[in-house]
Amino acid sequence: MSSRIIVFGAGGRAGRRAVAEAVARGHRVTAVVRDVAAYKGPAGDGVSVVAGDVTRADSVAETAAGHDAAINAAGRMDVPARDFYVSATHALLDGLGRAGVGRLVLVGIGSVLETAPGVAVHDAPGFPEEARAFSLGHTAELDVLRAAETDIDWLVVAPPPVALDDEGPRTGRYRTGNHQVLPAVGGVSAFSYADLAVVLIDEIETPKHHRSLTAVAA
Repeated sequence: MSSRIIVFGAGGRAGRRAVAEAVARGHRVTAVVRDVAAYKGPAGDGVSVVAGDVTRADSVAETAAGHDAAINAAGRMDVPARDFYVSATHALLDGLGRAGVGRLVLVGIGSVLETAPGVAVHDAPGFPEEARAFSLGHTAELDVLRAAETDIDWLVVAPPPVALDDEGPRTGRYRTGNHQVLPAVGGVSAFSYADLAVVLIDEIETPKHHRSLTAVAA
């Protein structure tokens, strides 16, 4: 059944793939970006590209009106990660709630996953400080979601803590876990943005995980 899906951060690598995957399955998509003129993602039938600000609840509510589900793939590298992700999460919960959107799937990051109880990947000795600050922004996002009194059924999808393959094929195959790093199978830890998009749309079409941080891997 066709749904109306809004994708925040549709101009990024994860966002573009999510838009493409959704349209390929027959859904109608609103692609939200900061600068419409700079958008280079999928366009044409089934896609509406609009300008919006994921950190402003009014903007979220306005752009999300009439949609069935939302994906957040937005990120900023020019502002502190904690500030951005906390602001965006509050705005999404507020704005989507006002718009009546009941499902929110967020693109997470593998470095927040645990390697041991209470020990995240970003807690490893020697983990780059800049990358750790970015990862802690995602941890703050999770804190906001977990503490929120909301009817929105949210999910944070975390791929493996490696650089994702932007050119990798869409296999449609993946494993899911919990808040811990999934062990590599056959020594292969690579995961493509195309398969990440499959997970995102699967979780909108047939939600299997709810109000959680869920690891995914090949």
